[in-house]
Amino acid sequence: MTVINVSRNTELGRRIRVADGWWSRLRGLLGRPDLVDGEGLMLTPCKAVHMHGMQFAIDVAFVDRYGTVLATYHSLQPGDRSGWHSSARAAIELPAGTLQRTGTREGDRVTWHPAREAAA
Repeated sequence: MTVINVSRNTELGRRIRVADGWWSRLRGLLGRPDLVDGEGLMLTPCKAVHMHGMQFAIDVAFVDRYGTVLATYHSLQPGDRSGWHSSARAAIELPAGTLQRTGTREGDRVTWHPAREAAA
């Protein structure tokens, strides 16, 4: 899926996977190599994340059901955890540095939609 910060008119990623089941949310990004630019994971529903067992830092944006960014975490390190965000509907995990590069901050609005497949 593609995630766009419409407040800043910038793309956060176009290869964002969705983890919306119990197991996929629990597994998250564990056991995979570092995210590269454009990749990410949207955990839904999600009100907090942990970095136990992770091998690399990530950026995380928590959004409500309207796509409003409620909280951001820059370069969340392995072993760390986020705070609890009771109004959050999803967490968007991105390569470290993405939120700073795109200027994404609390109060911004993001949208997401299925990625367009390349024309055959």
